[in-house]
Amino acid sequence: LTVLGKAHEFFRICDLEGKGFITRQDMQRLHPELPLSLEELEKVFVTLDADGNGSLTPKEFTTGFSEFGKHVSCIELYSYSILSTSIKKHFILTQSEGETACPLKCEDTVSDDEDEEFQFSNLMDRLGAKKVLDDESDVKQLWLQLRKDEPHLLSNFEEFLVRIFSQLQEADNEKNELECALKKKIAAYDEEIQHLYEEMEQQIKKEKEQFLLKDTEKFQSYSQELECKLLSKEQELEQLVQKQKRLEQQCTELLSGKEETKVENTKLKLTNQELLRDLERTSHELSLAQEQLQVLQEEASRLHEEKEM
Repeated sequence: LTVLGKAHEFFRICDLEGKGFITRQDMQRLHPELPLSLEELEKVFVTLDADGNGSLTPKEFTTGFSEFGKHVSCIELYSYSILSTSIKKHFILTQSEGETACPLKCEDTVSDDEDEEFQFSNLMDRLGAKKVLDDESDVKQLWLQLRKDEPHLLSNFEEFLVRIFSQLQEADNEKNELECALKKKIAAYDEEIQHLYEEMEQQIKKEKEQFLLKDTEKFQSYSQELECKLLSKEQELEQLVQKQKRLEQQCTELLSGKEETKVENTKLKLTNQELLRDLERTSHELSLAQEQLQVLQEEASRLHEEKEM
């Protein structure tokens, strides 16, 4: 089948009700038949759902499937899912018919089961499945179904498994290489961080020493400046003390002079009072002398007049 043919076939298998579209539930219903987890199916659905409306039309499905078809492993994965669906239907019919089979085949079945188990184990060992798979039950069930119901397709399935496990092994190797590279980068990053941390510590220590040195020099300079200011203030204080002493002495002298002046003023006042009394007495005497003089003048005038007569 072509890629589009496979897409249409898978769309019909998913759309069992013939709705014309596929929902998440339709794809999740095929989970037991597909070697994909529910999360991986959800990623496939979201990738195909171009308009994000929660459903896939045939156009969206075939277009998205064609994009997946660019990768061989994806095409074979979807082809394998279609094949497994038909195998499962056939297996269910075979089981119902096998319930009435002859009991004489039980011993052959036991022998075949042991042989199948041995062959499957050899196949898984050759593929290195134990390194990449935690649970081989799903692959084993499909392998047994193909071996029993479609043996002509078993080689194709095994080739498909070879390619899938080869890709998984390559991916695992790549993951390991990336982990190693990441560990190396982390170690180199840690070493670089440690180196930067040590350089930072040295730089901080150096700057701290420089700061302490500058701070010490600044403190010494400031201390010397304070000492000079203190000495200057002490000198000014001494000068002020001397000036105060001189002023006190002057005040004492002024007070002493004031007392003397007060005594002299008292003496002068007394003298002034005596002089005033003397002045008053002299004035009185002068008045009397003037009166006597006038009397004498009047007598002299009368005598003169009498003499002339």
